[in-house]
Amino acid sequence: MGRENYSDILQYGKSCIQDELDSLSALTSQLDEDFAHVVIKILESKGRVVITGIGKSAIIAQKIVATMNSTGTPSIFMHAADAIHGDLGIIQTDDIVIAISKSGNTPEIKALAPLLKQFGNPLVAIVGNIDSNLALSADYILNTTVEKEACPNNLAPTTSTTAQLLMGDALAVALLKCKNFSSSDFSKYHPGGALGKRLYLTCKDIALGNMKPLVNSQDSIQNVIIEISKKRLGATMVIDQGKLAGIITDGDIRRMIEKTSDLSGIKALDILNPHPKSIDANELAANAAVRMREEKISQLAVLENGEYIGMIHIHDLNKEGLL
Repeated sequence: MGRENYSDILQYGKSCIQDELDSLSALTSQLDEDFAHVVIKILESKGRVVITGIGKSAIIAQKIVATMNSTGTPSIFMHAADAIHGDLGIIQTDDIVIAISKSGNTPEIKALAPLLKQFGNPLVAIVGNIDSNLALSADYILNTTVEKEACPNNLAPTTSTTAQLLMGDALAVALLKCKNFSSSDFSKYHPGGALGKRLYLTCKDIALGNMKPLVNSQDSIQNVIIEISKKRLGATMVIDQGKLAGIITDGDIRRMIEKTSDLSGIKALDILNPHPKSIDANELAANAAVRMREEKISQLAVLENGEYIGMIHIHDLNKEGLL
């Protein structure tokens, strides 16, 4: 492919994005009272949200289920084709069913809609054709009609599936706001990975996993070097009369050696920085990461009730995926 095509390819991408944005901007005006009714129904329900679809809409349905589950709204996916071959047993008495379809008239959806009505569960249609079989069968309609697909042939589901996804996100966000779903609630559903760690991992958790570098103010510089090397955190805290007196980093050691080759008689007290940066043990490690970046430092003393319990290094935070 010649370099002369690069600008054309870039323009194809930009045009696709702009076409979708233009079409999707109409969604806000299509949102009506049915949206509020659906949110209230879900909030009041003692059951789950069962979301169904076929083809690309089924993929969108699975993503919406994942978003709702992670934000405190119990949800389950039911494939529309499987539903008419036995999977309707997924639906329980108190569940709310959301069916997703662009046309609302696919054979599977046309067969499924009357069956869902027989169950007596509230039926919500996320649909791109409000005159369709699905829309006419539904108790509530969330209109995702789009003017055209981003596909130049107006065939491949592009803008329409993005509209479905946006409607699902709108539902999930409205629900979590109505429930005052907090970051601590969010952490319960995301205990793994960097996201979860940002919400629950504390400085104490990390510090207690490290060795605790510590010297007395009267210790020789040789002991200081050994302690820094042994504990592998690039620094050691200095204690004087039982209290935290300062910090000595490997950088402090290097600068001292540049000034003198005679290390005899030099004590920790002579080269410490009397103003060590510290953080409370219960502070989130993610906040420590922000602080280290802003203050351009590599270590923080971790204090619990004013007492030094350990140290965290910027490498610890990088290893946890917090940087």
